[in-house]
This record gives sequence, C-alpha cells and structure tokens, in this order.
Amino acid sequence: MKLCHSRPARRALGLLVVFFLCLAANRAAQAAEKTRLRVDDYQINVELLPQTHKLTARAAVKVTALEDLSVASFQLNNALRITKLTDANGKPLNPERNTEESTVRFALNSDLPKDTSTTFNFEYEGTLETADDSPVQGLKLAYIGPDTSYLLYSGLWFPVAGYGVNRFTSTISVTVPAYMVVIGSGKESSTLGGGAVKGKKTDELANSKTFTFTWSKPSFPGTIVAGSFEEFKSDEAGLDLHVFFKPAKKDLGAEYLSTAVKAYTYFVTQYGVAPSTTLKVVQIPDETVPSAWAPEIAALSNRAITERVNYRLLANTIAHQWWGVSVSPASKDDWWISDGFARYSEARYVETAAGEAGLEEMVKDMSVGALAYDSVPLSSSDKLDYFSPEFQSLVTDKGAMILHMLRWVVGEKDYLKIMRDFATEYAGKSASTDDFRELTEKDSGEKLTWFYSQWMDSTSAPEFKAKYTIYRLGNNKGFRIVGAISQDLDLFRMPVDVKIDTDGRTENKRIEVVGTDSPFSVETFGRPRRISIDPENRVLTNSKDIKLRASIVRGQGLTQQGDLAGALAEFNKALEANKNSSLAHYRIAEVFFLQKNYQASANAYRESLNGDGEPRWTEVWSHLQLGKIFDQTGQRERAVNEYRQALQTNDNTQGALDEARRYMQKPFEREKGT
Repeated sequence: MKLCHSRPARRALGLLVVFFLCLAANRAAQAAEKTRLRVDDYQINVELLPQTHKLTARAAVKVTALEDLSVASFQLNNALRITKLTDANGKPLNPERNTEESTVRFALNSDLPKDTSTTFNFEYEGTLETADDSPVQGLKLAYIGPDTSYLLYSGLWFPVAGYGVNRFTSTISVTVPAYMVVIGSGKESSTLGGGAVKGKKTDELANSKTFTFTWSKPSFPGTIVAGSFEEFKSDEAGLDLHVFFKPAKKDLGAEYLSTAVKAYTYFVTQYGVAPSTTLKVVQIPDETVPSAWAPEIAALSNRAITERVNYRLLANTIAHQWWGVSVSPASKDDWWISDGFARYSEARYVETAAGEAGLEEMVKDMSVGALAYDSVPLSSSDKLDYFSPEFQSLVTDKGAMILHMLRWVVGEKDYLKIMRDFATEYAGKSASTDDFRELTEKDSGEKLTWFYSQWMDSTSAPEFKAKYTIYRLGNNKGFRIVGAISQDLDLFRMPVDVKIDTDGRTENKRIEVVGTDSPFSVETFGRPRRISIDPENRVLTNSKDIKLRASIVRGQGLTQQGDLAGALAEFNKALEANKNSSLAHYRIAEVFFLQKNYQASANAYRESLNGDGEPRWTEVWSHLQLGKIFDQTGQRERAVNEYRQALQTNDNTQGALDEARRYMQKPFEREKGT
C-alpha cells in the first residue's frame, strides 16, 4: 500500500483524517500495551550520513520496573540492527528481533525487582531510505537523505517502550554534515566537529556539526528534523517562534509565522501556558505524514504549506503542545485526550478566525469522521490498531464531538473553566477519561455519568424528526406549536435546541430529549414559518448527508488498503444517496485512475464536474486529473486546456494550481509502479 500522493484531502474528513486514511493497520503499536517497564530517560548520540541514508547511534536508556522483571522488550524500527547491547554493569545482553511487531526482546542477566531502576546501553545502525521496514506499512516515518532527514517518534528510531503513554526526559546529540541545521526539542547547543559515535569519522562527516537538545520535563521529545532551511523568527507576545521552510516555500514563511503566533496565543488564553514559550514550525517532505508534533515542534508536510495559509492544520498541530506534550493519555483507551482535544481546539480556533460558519463546517467534518466507523465504542478503542481508520476516526473526530457536545450541555462559561482547569491540573502528567469526567462534574456541578456513558460506551447516534401542529391563540395572542421530537434510540438523552422562524422574531427553546419521543410546546407571537431541530449542530446526529460522506470516508480507507472493489461499492452507496454528488464521482474516478482505466476515469471526472460542486475543490482537481489523463494518453493539447481551466478556478486546495502550472510547462508522466 502507498501513501496518498497528489490527491487532495477532503475537507469533510478533517485535516488529520488524511493521516489515518493513508495508514495500514499496525501491529507494532500493540506491543506498546504489553510493556512491563517505564523508560525514565534517554541519553542518545546519533550520526546521520545523508548521502548513504545511514544512521549510527548509541543510546543509554534508564528504566524502572513496573513489576518484577526478568525480560525486557522495546520497539525499534526493523531497518535498524543492534550491534551491541549491555546492562548497567557492561555485561552483554542478547536481543531477539520480532519483525512482525518491530520489537527487540532480551532476558536480563539478573532479575530487576519492581520499582527499581537500571540502564540498558544500546548501539545500533541501519539504513533509513524506504518505507519497506517502517513500523507502519508503506509510510516513511524515519528517513535520512541529503535534502531533509526526519526521525519521527512514531518511526521508532530509538528503543521505545509504552508508545504514546510512557513520558520521558532526554538528551539527544545529533551529528550531521555542517551544511545542515537540526531541529529538536529542548535546550539547544551546537559544536563544530563533535565526537563520532564509533570513535572515528567518515568522509561525509569530516566537516560536521553536532546539535544537542536537552528536554528535562517528562514528555515525548523523540522527533528530529535536519536539513537546509530558510528561518523566520518572531518574539511577539513574549514567544520565541521560528519557521523553518525550504527555499521554494520561503515566500510563505512570514505569513505562517504570523498565523502561528495567533494560534499559539489563542490557545494560551484558552488553556494557560504551554510547557515552553518556544515553538518551531518546520517543513517536512510529502512522503511522510501531513503533520507531526513534539515538544516545541509543529511539523507540516510540503503539500500542506500552501499560499492560502493552512491555518486549520497548523492550529491542530500547535494545539498538541497542550494536548499531547503537556497533558497526555494515561492509556490507549484515553487517546482521545490528545487527538480529540487537539481536533476540537482546531475547531475553536476556526470559530475565532472564520466565525460560526467556519465552526459549522468543522462540526460537519467531525461528524462524518465520528460516524464513519461505528462498530466499537470510544471507551473500547484499545481493541483497535493505533493507525487503523477505525481507531483514528474514534479518537480524533468522535473525541472532538464529545467536547463539542459537552460545551452545549454545561454551557460556555463552565466549559471554558473545565478545559483550563484540566490543562492546569494535569500539566506535565498523563490523564484518564475518568480524570476528565470527574473534573467536568466538579466544575459544572452536574452529575454527567449519563453523558459519558452515552457517548463513550455506545456507538449509535440519533436521527431527529419533528412532528408538530400549529394552533392560533385567541385575541391576537399569537400561536402555539405543539409537537414532539422523535428518534429511534430508546436510551438516548440530550438537550436539543428547537428553532422557530416566524413572521416576527426567531424563537429558540431548549428541549430535554429523553427516549424515542419527547413532547414540546412553544408559543410565538408571529406566525411560524419554519421549525428546525438542532440547527447549530450541537449534537452528534445522523443524516442523509452524513451517511453519504461516511460512505465516501470508508471507501477512501478501502482504497488505501488496496481493496478497490470494496471502495467502489462504498462510493456507489454514496451515489444511491445523492446521484449528483461531485465528491462520490470524484472518488470513483480516482479508483479507475489507479486501475489505469482512463476512459472510465475520465467519464467519472466529467460527472464530478457536472455534479453538485460539493466540495468546491472537486472542480479544480477534476480538471487537473483530466489533464493528467490526456497527457498519459498522448493528447497534449487537450491536457493543456484542462490545466488552463484548472488555473481559471483560482482554487489552490492542496497545491492544485501549483501542479497545474507545472504540467503546463512539462507533460505529466505517471511514476513507475503507481
């Protein structure tokens, strides 16, 4: 399976969902749940040889036994080979490699009693060039190359225990050719030259520089990026912000810096201070994830850095300084405390930047993600693979929707207090869902067991319908609407807003919906013209549109897993709901393009252009893809015409206009194997 290439990420999925749809199920992460030790600190020295894509490293790993321990296990990228492993006394240990789980396991020379600590010393090396040995099949999470090298925490480039849960401190020294700059987490120092990991320098590192980063507060400081960058700085509002972009993106650096300042300071007003006032926004290649975070780091892929500032993805990534870096999940079941909280933080920032309309669009996106996979409740997410579409859908979008609904249930004032108190009380710690529930009940003064049980422990969402009769009151006193809100979930309970548009002013009434039928009665002076249930989308509900978009989400997931027949079946379900769906036709065209069935693909792209035009980017990308088809079939004049029409849309979603300009100059050629 391969990572998505030039095709845009549908807004209805949300920006982070692009990530999970490009990933395969990952057994490696399951090993993190079995750890019986806690890593306290890393002392790592690593050399990067960009020309040969090689890494050589030495790591002293301080651990504490969580129970009596005779065998230790760590995750480590399968591309890396341990050359030497010793205990604290320098005695050799014999690791066994399990490539299926990307782990190494070894028996201790003597048992380690519970709550006692020791140090293991690893020496290892390997080549990080392709995704062949990646912890996530088909996706590069660690790469060393002459232009940009990146070692993401999720790439398991050092021995990891308790992935995403075990907080640790670290000192990481990285030696690179002198033309490179290294970006990491924590207090930074650098020296020319520097010592070689194995005692002698290679020709490539004859002229080298060593960067050292020390992070002293337990968190997840395991991400390193190295390369040549244009740097932009700001000390506005007492912050120390840096943007590291490649020369081709340097004209966008100042605007992204300004946007990063706005997002960062907004989150400070919401949640209080972050673990650090330093933030480094850094560009990473397209071959990896769209975004990544670590203490003081917000990394964005090249394709995500566009002329129209991608403020949603930037805000989401920055929000992880609070939700992930500062407050982290206590277990896999609590993962929504990181990804879901960051997702809704993104939505809150969109609300300030784009108003209620921006928030409404975000809520629709999150609802689609939350309901795309509904076989497992959020409270049982530990049963799913970390990088599966189901897991990411639950923790990211359903997690965000739970916060959105909590805001409605407790009110704006209490919601803001809850989030700030939670960020403060658990700063620098891990937290569970029960911790959050207890704090919400304390701050709101309400018993919310019903709320968390309904949304954490179940998989269903209602579809509201209204039945009502309008009566005229005597003596010109107006009108009375008597009716009921119905839905098919017997145990359902939520407050729901009813909006009544009249000849005069608009009336709103909050109705406690309990069970399948909940009566209501509202009096208005003006004649009622229209009645809307939950008009501001404060409750996670099903609808015809949500079901359509959820089918498309599932189809995209199947496409990425290589099940093209299954994907087409899901996309056709969407067309059954709306035969004019531009998005459904576009996704069908993508599948045919992957199959090299160019005529069928071109037909589907034309259907997309003739459809409902939702979302807007389907127009520019349909023209762009048609141009590629014409180039591929030797019809250059027709291809240029399509690229020209793409440019006329003036829509640069996911860099569409940049691609169109490129192929105007040089015909598109399909890469081998794609």
